[in-house]
Amino acid sequence: MGKELTEKQRAVIGIFLLTIMGAVIGWIYEMIFYRIDLGYFIKRGHGFGPWLPIYAFGALGLALITYKRKVHPAVLFIVSVIGSGIIEYVTGWVLYNLMGVRLWDYNVEKWNWGNVDGYICARSVLIFGFFGAFFGAIIVPRFMRFLGKVKARPLVIFSIILAVVVGADVLYGYVIKSVINGGL
Repeated sequence: MGKELTEKQRAVIGIFLLTIMGAVIGWIYEMIFYRIDLGYFIKRGHGFGPWLPIYAFGALGLALITYKRKVHPAVLFIVSVIGSGIIEYVTGWVLYNLMGVRLWDYNVEKWNWGNVDGYICARSVLIFGFFGAFFGAIIVPRFMRFLGKVKARPLVIFSIILAVVVGADVLYGYVIKSVINGGL
């Protein structure tokens, strides 16, 4: 693997890494938020790793929207508010109504103004809008420029290892545990 990566290959790796970064940032946000909301730490997610797949989808959408495009932060904020609201509501509704799983419920939180069925609330989508604008306008372009300077071999090796670890953890946390516990 002595050859350099094509621009398209680097873009795919970069978008994958940004997706995982979003999942990790989301996990950190939730750990902090629930520490403040409940007064103690609770482990968020179903796997061992510090990532939440729902945030990965939001980060993926933002990375795809902003890759090689200059998007005004106000537009990113609006897109993030609407996109996160849709992702959160649909995911929450599907998990609860089709699988009987409730991963979050804004009905029981202190700061739940603008609550819609416990699946979304104004506080959450506004925070996601702020983070989305920051992620899309600041993080994505800088991270992609940084990746352009990283040698191909270590980048590919790191990405493959990360993909295997995250994939195995998500498979275990969301599928295997569910089967073991009588779900799916």
